[in-house]
Amino acid sequence: MSTEPTIEIREMCLEDVQQVISIEREIFLFPWSPGNFSDSIRSGYVCRTIAEESTILGYGITMMSLEEAHILTLGVSANWQKQGLGRMLIEYFANYARIEGAKSIWLDVRESNQGAISLYKKMGFIHVAIRKGYYPAMWGREDALVMKLEL
Repeated sequence: MSTEPTIEIREMCLEDVQQVISIEREIFLFPWSPGNFSDSIRSGYVCRTIAEESTILGYGITMMSLEEAHILTLGVSANWQKQGLGRMLIEYFANYARIEGAKSIWLDVRESNQGAISLYKKMGFIHVAIRKGYYPAMWGREDALVMKLEL
């Protein structure tokens, strides 16, 4: 009797950074460095992967403060996008933040990332501000939308 592999969210460890970086470089023009991920793990941020057995399919990092959480980065491998994994990670971080007493969760998203913006809006995030020229872009800088979810 065979069992279907299960997808689970687990804590990111330093040994995961290489797989995470592979996804990061696959999906982002201006990826985080391995040091950004290692520093986040060492700093005690909420660093999680979503994996099927030993294969990492996506990841996210959230920074907690007293009354709010901030999703710093979140990504899903191109082959696994549009299958609900991004939603699963965001729901995980929102539940984690609620348990820790946060009242809201924040994130920044590239203005051009319409797929992510659509998902965030469906999940109840609202657009609250713009950070002008926040992200590097191929020809200059790109604005970030600041979005917030009340918990």
